[in-house]
Amino acid sequence: MLPATLTANASGCRRAAVAAASLVLAACTQLHSLPPAPATPSASPAPVAASPARSPVPPAAEALLTEALRAYEDGRYPVAQRRLRDALEEGLRNRADRVTVHKHLAFIYCATRQEALCRDAFRRALEIDPKFHLTPAEAGHPLWGPVFKSLKPKGTA
Repeated sequence: MLPATLTANASGCRRAAVAAASLVLAACTQLHSLPPAPATPSASPAPVAASPARSPVPPAAEALLTEALRAYEDGRYPVAQRRLRDALEEGLRNRADRVTVHKHLAFIYCATRQEALCRDAFRRALEIDPKFHLTPAEAGHPLWGPVFKSLKPKGTA
């Protein structure tokens, strides 16, 4: 058992840490709600629309893709699948990134024995980039390698 003074001090430290974290979070929220600085100074700045103090900042498609790939690497496939779809819905623009999304969705679908969805995801990746191919290690995978190979024209897999 800890003496009463140590317990009281520990409790006070926790309260101080929570208060400090709240201040940092409030400062970050305020920074994210500020408009970006203009590239060149103008004579009269445009009026800034008021935004609610606690409105969530929508995550960028690229950030969702990064989160999805991290979840995939960690074996958290349901989270990865959700974030991959979210990245597409957010308007992921880069062609290579969209191919990556469909490739990883295909991997997840094949790994969960959803071959039709796996095939469809690979087909979408190939529609975006007909030259898309898997690495030798990916192509040799027993679950998705044969599915991908069946979609590529002879001699291009």
